[in-house]
Amino acid sequence: QVQLVESGGGTVHPGGSLTLSCVATGDVLRVNDMGWYRLGPGNQREMVATIRRDGVTNYAYSVEGRFTITRDNIQNTANLQMNDLKPEDTSIYYCHGRIARPPSIWHLNEYWGQGTQVNVTS
Repeated sequence: QVQLVESGGGTVHPGGSLTLSCVATGDVLRVNDMGWYRLGPGNQREMVATIRRDGVTNYAYSVEGRFTITRDNIQNTANLQMNDLKPEDTSIYYCHGRIARPPSIWHLNEYWGQGTQVNVTS
């Protein structure tokens, strides 16, 4: 069994900062891509930031320059540092990972965390 466990959501004022954390637990052999998504218009999940195992990152245009995604391949974690938060960043944020379980690092499955709420309000 593999789980992605998130933490770090909360309520902040505009201009404030939050850090979201995600850890992959359980029967993890290797974690490939990781990312953070959030619910957008129509309750569709939209990409916020992704990071490959080699550290290459990709960001949504709306968060570029304000958010930073990092990971630790030993601890199987991914963090999202969010600065200069805006009311439009309010959403439920989900951690995503493509994870291999024993016995093969080539057999990847996709996993989602349970979601963590971020509120940006004055």
